[in-house]
Amino acid sequence: EKLAIAMSGRHFGVGSDGLVLIMPSEAADFRMRMFNLDGSEGKMCGNASRCVGKYGYERGLTEKTTVALETLGGIKILQLHVKDGIVESVTVDMGEPVLEAAEIPVLSDKHPVIGETVEILDRKFDFTCVSMGNPHAVTFVENVMEYPIEKYGRVSDFHPIFPDRVNTEFVEIVDDSHVKMRVWERGSGETVACGTGACASAVAACLNGYCKKGEDITVKLRGGDLVINYTDDGVQMTGSADTVFTGVVEI
Repeated sequence: EKLAIAMSGRHFGVGSDGLVLIMPSEAADFRMRMFNLDGSEGKMCGNASRCVGKYGYERGLTEKTTVALETLGGIKILQLHVKDGIVESVTVDMGEPVLEAAEIPVLSDKHPVIGETVEILDRKFDFTCVSMGNPHAVTFVENVMEYPIEKYGRVSDFHPIFPDRVNTEFVEIVDDSHVKMRVWERGSGETVACGTGACASAVAACLNGYCKKGEDITVKLRGGDLVINYTDDGVQMTGSADTVFTGVVEI
């Protein structure tokens, strides 16, 4: 936990949104642990999963292009899309979304939790709640890029309706196959991308009738695009995986 905080520091560390560890696994090819920048451990992280797949393949830890990854949110299957020895993108089988209130968890009598009205500061939000291995509350807004998500996301994170805190997605519907999203992540604040959040947003868009189940939904984030496909069998997430830099950190 302390290492994650030190590594994530903007001025004296790498300046990341957290720390990802690749570890041996008795149940899969690798085990992933992910810590947020405040030191709290996340059960699942879609973007980190893609990075683990890329790192493992390109560093010679595996020759497989179909990789099983153990997480606290269960075992996820990664399909690596490789060209000339470089993993350009990864598809993650994120499994079925959890929609039951007690399992997300969220304190609600609705099953599934669609349109749960929650008062935050001076506004009321209608949340659709989904777990993709970690809890998400999705709300639909206009002009998301100008929306004051720090003001409301920070309070939503600790709202008593969410016993384990929550990641809050603010989503703007573009059309029936494109949405824009910003996210306030528990333990990290606003991040430029969130894989589980993109999946939760796509699921919520389908549940609310904005998008169609079984069709590709492009979720546009500040950090790039993710393509989500939600079917009766679960959620598939596809996105790029890029090496930004390599280096040595002295702690």
